[in-house]
Amino acid sequence: MAKTKTAFFCQNCGTQYAKWAGQCGACKEWNTIVEEVIQKEEKSSWKTPSNTPKIATKPLRVKEISTEKELRLNTYDLEFNRVLGGGLVPGSLTLLGGEPGIGKSTLLLQISLKLPYKTLYVSGEESQKQIKMRADRITTNNDTCFILTETKTQNIFKQVEAIEPDILVIDSIQTLHSDYIESAAGSISQIRECTAELIKFAKETNTPVILIGHITKDGTIAGPKILEHMVDTVLQFEGDRNYVYRILRALKNRFGSTAELGIYEMLGSGLREVNNPSEILISKNDEGLSGTAISASIEGMRPLMIEIQALVSTAVYGTPQRSTTGFNAKRLNMLLAVLEKRAGFMLGAKDVFLNITGGISVDDPAIDLAVIAAILSSNSDIAIPKGVCFAAEVGLAGEIRPIQRVDQRISEAEKLGFTAIFVSKNNKITLKNTVIKVHLVSKIEDVVRSLFN
Repeated sequence: MAKTKTAFFCQNCGTQYAKWAGQCGACKEWNTIVEEVIQKEEKSSWKTPSNTPKIATKPLRVKEISTEKELRLNTYDLEFNRVLGGGLVPGSLTLLGGEPGIGKSTLLLQISLKLPYKTLYVSGEESQKQIKMRADRITTNNDTCFILTETKTQNIFKQVEAIEPDILVIDSIQTLHSDYIESAAGSISQIRECTAELIKFAKETNTPVILIGHITKDGTIAGPKILEHMVDTVLQFEGDRNYVYRILRALKNRFGSTAELGIYEMLGSGLREVNNPSEILISKNDEGLSGTAISASIEGMRPLMIEIQALVSTAVYGTPQRSTTGFNAKRLNMLLAVLEKRAGFMLGAKDVFLNITGGISVDDPAIDLAVIAAILSSNSDIAIPKGVCFAAEVGLAGEIRPIQRVDQRISEAEKLGFTAIFVSKNNKITLKNTVIKVHLVSKIEDVVRSLFN
């Protein structure tokens, strides 16, 4: 029996202290430091089976290390596979975070019910009947998904040894607790200990583990920051609950890119994969409305056609308002300053409201030209011709700057039936025999002359 050790942890940021203090020196929060037991016994819930041979590791030269491609488990969900980089890597730990009620449990339960592999879905938040009711809405045909409602890691690993699942899903890591740590579930020590035990299990048995994590009011994963460092992949499930669309992003991925994006539509029967997001992000309104422009954007490897709406009106209260949804407000102010200084449009005394439809957020600089086109269209109350889209960055001198992967953007616009696209004349375009007309522009004035004169 090892001596019991205690330490003081900040419940807000996870910083460890040797003694109690009123204020955390790292996050500057008051009264967040509490004492927790960090060691009771030198034991672990997960014990390596006695029949498993232990192979000692030895150092290898770089050229001796095998570079064979990592095998992955297909999740039978195209969007989930895309964000992960091709599927689940055996022995990996994936952490999925998101707002309460956004659909984290629904997404993982839906994937678990699709899989032909033996899957153990462990829930510490819902009963088996509650999960069964949700499963009936999603699908009724599955014989490989096992549901367990348990929060103690010792009992979970007993069931794991009995069932021997191919994939383990934990909902959620904040509800688990170990008998070897004397602190409440969700505390810094419990989260760290339970995650360490799951990592040991995953690496020794080569079983992929997916964890659901709560988030704080600031939008970060609840618990110590070390939790995100310990796992292999951190996914963020986001979206506005007032909209039906959800976005899955990778914040960290040791086995793939973090630039990929997955889009789902929330329905009564579960989450539907959206394979062509351009169709849902563009309204089907045939009437020419001013203040609307379409941009050819790219998220990861996927091209997206995004609709941008702008409303410009005279400021009623004397102080002009600048409001954005899904777009950086500081960048909007910069573009308005460029329009006023370089192009001569007096917008300083007008309210400007900007919205990216579908409830998504975009930080691609290639949508700058579409933002400016939407603002000028609303200001002059002249609709942009149907079938026209934009893909260019705008500089502080009012110049239209080139962007990356312009050929892919043009191809996507042509595939969706657009007839014209405005890009920088400094872009090198290698496409030939395109049906879509490519307008090469160098300044904002060139765009204004083509659209509004």
